[in-house]
Amino acid sequence: MKGIQVSKYVSGPQDLSVTTLPTPSPHPTKYLVRIYASATNFFDLLQIQGKYQHQPPLPWIAGMEFAGVVIATPTTTEGSKSAVASSIDGTVSGPTKHLYKVGDRVFGAVHGAYATHILAPEDSLFPVPQGWSFADAAGLYVTTPTAYGALVVRAKTQPGEWVLVHAGAGGVGLSAVQIAKALGATVIATAGSERKRQVCLDYGADYVIDYRDKNWPQQVIALCEKHRTGNGKQGVDVVYDPVGVIDPSIKCIAWNGRLLVIGFAGGAIEKVALNRVLLKNISIVGIHWGMYNTKEKETVTVVWKGIFDLISSGKLRGVTYTDKHYKGLESVPAALIALGARDTWGKVIVELGEHEGEEAQSKL
Repeated sequence: MKGIQVSKYVSGPQDLSVTTLPTPSPHPTKYLVRIYASATNFFDLLQIQGKYQHQPPLPWIAGMEFAGVVIATPTTTEGSKSAVASSIDGTVSGPTKHLYKVGDRVFGAVHGAYATHILAPEDSLFPVPQGWSFADAAGLYVTTPTAYGALVVRAKTQPGEWVLVHAGAGGVGLSAVQIAKALGATVIATAGSERKRQVCLDYGADYVIDYRDKNWPQQVIALCEKHRTGNGKQGVDVVYDPVGVIDPSIKCIAWNGRLLVIGFAGGAIEKVALNRVLLKNISIVGIHWGMYNTKEKETVTVVWKGIFDLISSGKLRGVTYTDKHYKGLESVPAALIALGARDTWGKVIVELGEHEGEEAQSKL
């Protein structure tokens, strides 16, 4: 197979290269998947430099999210069907035959996604939604449950509420815009370019604001004053923040508002004056989606069922970046560079050719 193996930490994506590696053999407890699309993430940039909080032991194959086709099932005769998958297809969870068979289209997330083949346990895989491409499915695993968990589980967003989504054109942002709209909310999205603001509108945002304008909180207030009528509230009810702008967002949040701390893409971890939290009776709520599988596994089932329900109803679609296409593993460095430069929107996906890696394997 072909893959991007990290044998030592690098200074950046430009130092990555594709190498020929042995194709994994069928595994007792894991599925062997032929990858057709891999998604890029900001934490990939940190991991290849050795700067992330969770570092796999060297050497390892970079990348985390993927979509592809099962080419071998676990070699043991029995598998354990995950509760999440059971809830999606309506069957009873518990010991059963393997959930997936050879030829099934799946997506998931495990280390080693920048490769043509990968071994993945059943509980890290889901079926590619009907009508979805590999590219769209590859970008679903990380961003969408974060957005759903934040807006539904943590903020309990209600119909008629107003939601402010920061970095609305990013992967988690576009997922949040769609989910908030599906919940019946009015959505204001912030983005730093005209192209990205248009993308937010294309995905359902009601209003867009340029966050580079220092007066953006006042613009949010003005939109609410002009268009929000009937309940006397000033400002938005929910702020979805993957950037790290909670402090200025307090200026435009309504009484009893909820501020969702998603991440710190802006690079700084804020300090907030708690007297302002008290005066507006607001809540600052964090979400660490990656820990739910450890701390609150039953919620994972609920969240994924909700996501698949939204997909089935046509209220949630893929957020693949389409202004430029990245083809083949050799394009992973360029895709990561573009992601790091914030020149993109949505999820930047690398699509693999149908026969990619086969020539390399024949030489082993």
